[in-house]
Amino acid sequence: MSRADVEPDAHRSETLPAPALPAQAAPRLGGRARFLRSELLMVFRRRRNLALLVVLGAVPILIAVAVKASGHSARGDSIFGGITDNGLFAALAAFLVVMPLFLPLGVAVIAGDAVSGEANTGTLRYLLTVPVSRTRLLAVKFGGILVWCAASVAVVAACGVIVGAILFPSGELTLLSGRTVSYAAGGYRLLLVAGYVALSLAMVGALGLFVSTMTEVPVAAMAATLTLTIVSEVLDAVPQLSALHPWLPTHYWLQWVDLLRDPMATAAVGHGLLVSSAYVLIFLSLAWARFSGKDVTS
Repeated sequence: MSRADVEPDAHRSETLPAPALPAQAAPRLGGRARFLRSELLMVFRRRRNLALLVVLGAVPILIAVAVKASGHSARGDSIFGGITDNGLFAALAAFLVVMPLFLPLGVAVIAGDAVSGEANTGTLRYLLTVPVSRTRLLAVKFGGILVWCAASVAVVAACGVIVGAILFPSGELTLLSGRTVSYAAGGYRLLLVAGYVALSLAMVGALGLFVSTMTEVPVAAMAATLTLTIVSEVLDAVPQLSALHPWLPTHYWLQWVDLLRDPMATAAVGHGLLVSSAYVLIFLSLAWARFSGKDVTS
């Protein structure tokens, strides 16, 4: 074999393209990001959902205005009494009001509509033939629900902080245990409270996603999710069922008040996070088991 016969082959071997595996990963990641972005745009562009955020934001404003108009002054002996002492308590008092019903209602609306809404409008079958795996679809839907939970909590906290700063003092904050801390330390505790509330609401989101896979009627899924949540709250209020209370998903919802003491009592808060996480895993597993074997006809 001559040298001329060898050199072209060597030249061709040097110019062979590298394996395209790394380049294929970027489109997949980009596709997932676009899918999640599309889901978030669909959630936050609906007027119904925006109206829910407006209602949630109005709660701390109404509380702060009512306390200011009443002219009653109290010094940190309770969350509502502490509003006149420091405006941060307006956000904390709002969480006391919206946590039992308004926040679960807002999450139930989004979660209940996640899958059943697609089936009702006839777009679910299209999504699954793009193609999008059912596991990926559920993951994106739950991701959108988690973002909604965080946004709802952020709206309540932000509106409370803003209206509190306008109407009430913004200096040192007196905790429920009587110790006085700086405004920055109080803001840090408010962030911890907001994070705990958002993680607690993830349970409602997982429950709603599971119920949403069982029906093609979004209103039925929303109502069932909220009803089951309220049933848990009612059972938690019955003293004769005290043995059942630690296992109820809503039992630890208001334990965030322990974060306003000095030192912070984290035992009940930790139990609440564990219970919420366990229910999230259970409901997500049930949703996957139900949806993975479900016949999609619409």
